[in-house]
Amino acid sequence: MPSLSLPQVSHFDELTALLVLAAVLGYLGLLLRQPMIVCFIAVGVLAGNLPVGIVQSFDHIGLLAELGVAVLLFLVGLKLDLQLVRALGTVSLATGLGQVLFTSIIGFLIGLALGLDTVTSLYVAVGLTFSSTIIIVKLLSDKREADSLHGRIAIGFLIVQDLVVVLAMMVLSAAGIGAPAGAEGDAWGRIGLVMLYGCAMLVLVGLFIRYVATPLVSRIAHSPELLVTFAIAWAALLAALGSHLGLSKELGGLLAGVSLASTPFREAIVARLSSLRDFLLLFFFIALGSRLDLSLLATQVPSALALSLFVLIGNPLIVMAIMGYMGYRKRTGFLAGLTVAQISEFSLIFTAMGVSIGHLRPEALALVTLVGLITIALSVYMITYSHTLFRILEPLLGIFERQLPGPEGSGDQPGYEARAYDVALFGLGRYGSSIAEQLGMPRSRLLAVDFNPDELRRWRAAGYEAVYGDACDEASVAALPLDSVRWVISALPQHDVGVTHADPRLVLLSSLKRQNYAGKVAISAQNEKDAEIFRQRGADLVFLPFQDAARRAVELMDDARPEPQRAHDG
Repeated sequence: MPSLSLPQVSHFDELTALLVLAAVLGYLGLLLRQPMIVCFIAVGVLAGNLPVGIVQSFDHIGLLAELGVAVLLFLVGLKLDLQLVRALGTVSLATGLGQVLFTSIIGFLIGLALGLDTVTSLYVAVGLTFSSTIIIVKLLSDKREADSLHGRIAIGFLIVQDLVVVLAMMVLSAAGIGAPAGAEGDAWGRIGLVMLYGCAMLVLVGLFIRYVATPLVSRIAHSPELLVTFAIAWAALLAALGSHLGLSKELGGLLAGVSLASTPFREAIVARLSSLRDFLLLFFFIALGSRLDLSLLATQVPSALALSLFVLIGNPLIVMAIMGYMGYRKRTGFLAGLTVAQISEFSLIFTAMGVSIGHLRPEALALVTLVGLITIALSVYMITYSHTLFRILEPLLGIFERQLPGPEGSGDQPGYEARAYDVALFGLGRYGSSIAEQLGMPRSRLLAVDFNPDELRRWRAAGYEAVYGDACDEASVAALPLDSVRWVISALPQHDVGVTHADPRLVLLSSLKRQNYAGKVAISAQNEKDAEIFRQRGADLVFLPFQDAARRAVELMDDARPEPQRAHDG
C-alpha cells in the first residue's frame, strides 16, 4: 500500500506515535485476553501499511530490535545453568526432542504438499517446532500451575526447545556467512570455521564462569543500577562478538546469559531486565510487522490455516503420544500438550534470519508470521480453558493412556490405599503446613495431597503420608482413600472465583459430592463473596485467612491488654 510521507517528523515524534499505537492495541488485546506478541505484531503491520507511514526510521528501529533479541536470548541463557539442565529429567528431554523431531518431519511433508520448495519447507518445519516459553510460563503462573506436574514437564521440554533453536541458529549462521552465489563447495569449510570459533568462545565462557563471574558480579551487585548496566553491556558485548565470529548475535547473547547463570544474582538480573526485554521486543515485532505486505499475508491464508491446524492439534497429540508411551496419564499429557499448540517469537526470529541470509523469500516470513498470529491467539484460550476442554474430550483420549501403572500411579506410594485417615489436606504450601501443625494430630492420620513433587518429598521427609493428587482431576480425587476421612480440607492457592475458570476448589466439591463423600469439607476463600459460593456448593466450613488472622490478632491484643486500674475512693 503506498504511504504518504510525513514532512519534518522527528524521530521522537515517530517513536511517540508507535508507542501510543502499541498502548492502544495492547489495551484492546488485554480486553480480548491476548498476549502482547499478537498486539505488537499488529502494531507493526498497521504502522507499516497505513496510508500515512508511521515507520520511517527503519535503521533506528532495527537497532532497537537487535538489542531486544540479544536481551531476550541473554535472559533465556540465565535460566540455563548446568544444574537446571541436569534436572530436566527423562520425560522433559524425551518429550522435547521427540516433539521437535516428529513436528519437523511432519511439518516438512506438509510444506511440500502445500507446494513449498524444499528449503522453505525445511525452514517452516523447524519454525513450527518452537513454542513460546514466555507465554506459557506466564499462563501457567496465572493459573497457579507452574509447580504442577504437567507444568514442570512443560517448562522442561520448553527449555529443551530453547536449546534446539539456539543450535539451529548457530548452524544457520555458519552456513550463511559470506556465502556468494554458487559457493556451495565452501559451505562445509565455513561451518567448520564457525564451529572452531564457537568452541573457542565456549572455552572463554567456561573460564569466565569458573574464575570471574561470581566475584565480579558480587562486587557490581552493590549498585543495582550498575548491575543492570553491566548485564546489558555484557549481553551486547558477547552478541557483537558472536556476530563478528559468525555465530550470530542471538547465540552470543545466549552465551552471555549462560556465563552468569551460576551466579547468586541470576534472579535479580532477570527481574530487573524482564520489563526492558518486553519493551525492546516491541521494536522487533514492529520491525517485523512493518516489513510485511498485507497482500503477501492475504496470499498465504490457505497455507497458514493448514499449518496452524497442525500446530494447534498435531503438536499436542505428539506430546500426548510420547508421554502416554512413558506411562503418564492422559490428563497430564493433555495439559502438557496444550502448551505446544503455538509457535513462538523464536520461530519468527529464525525465519527472519533465513530471509536476511537469502535462503528465503519474504513470502515465507509472511507465512510463518500469519501462523504465529493464528496459533498464539487461539492457544491462549485453549490453555486458559484447558480443564474444561479436557472434560469435553476425555472420552476420546483413552488411547493416549497405558493401563500399566506409570509415573503417576500408586506404585511409588505403597500401601497408602489400605490405611485409614481422619483428615485429607489438599495444598501443601505455607497455609496448608500451618493447618497441619495446628491440628496436633498423629501424622499417620493425616493424608496430604498435592501436585508439586518437591512438596510431596518435603512432607514425606517430615513424616507425613503424602500422595500425588490434583483437585481439578476427578479421577485423581476418586482414587484417594476417603472412606474413613472425617474432614477434607482445601488449602489451595487463593483465586477469585468470579474470574478463574474451573476453580480447583469447586471441582473438588463437585467430585466429593459425586463420590457420595459422607464427611465434612472445609475450604479456604479469598473474600466473603467467594465464601458464599462455596457454602452454596456444599462446603461445611469456609476459612477466610486474612479476616481470620485479623480477628485472632485482635484477640491476642485484647489478651495482652493490662487490666484497668481501679478508681480509689476519695
